[in-house]
Amino acid sequence: MNDRGNIIDQRPPFLPMLIGTGFGSGFWPLGPGTAGSVFATVVWGGLSFWLPAFNLSVVTLALVVVFTLLGTWATKRLQPFWGDDPSRVVVDEMVGVWIPLIIVEPKEWGWALASLVLFRFFDIVKPLGIKKLDRMKGAFWVMGDDILGGIYALFVLVVAMQVAKLFVA
Repeated sequence: MNDRGNIIDQRPPFLPMLIGTGFGSGFWPLGPGTAGSVFATVVWGGLSFWLPAFNLSVVTLALVVVFTLLGTWATKRLQPFWGDDPSRVVVDEMVGVWIPLIIVEPKEWGWALASLVLFRFFDIVKPLGIKKLDRMKGAFWVMGDDILGGIYALFVLVVAMQVAKLFVA
């Protein structure tokens, strides 16, 4: 590895690097995965100021689909430079945290924070098959374990929201 953290002595292509690192958030030295997740949550928060609930859900779902495709593409292009699953590639964390945010109403900051915490829990602990996906090779599987973590966070968030309604009603 050279002094830039590359396997080969060339710069990675700019667009895959921009997408893969979550617009640079993956270069954060302390917990790049958390930085990418926080960045994605902030993006969602910004969108929540301008979009009504249904539109926010549709846009968030679109972000999940589009960035899953772009993230797989970018990860594949970056692997010759940075290896199979480098920590600075955080587009997968962005997609993962957007999954539970699909059901969060605009400006519901408590539920948005819960989405972030739940996703990070599943991403770090890797229970219930997530670790198995994490061990698989290939650009899609870099995304796959975080997609599953996001789905688990979504399920837990749905249950938490239903329990909260019982106490509010």
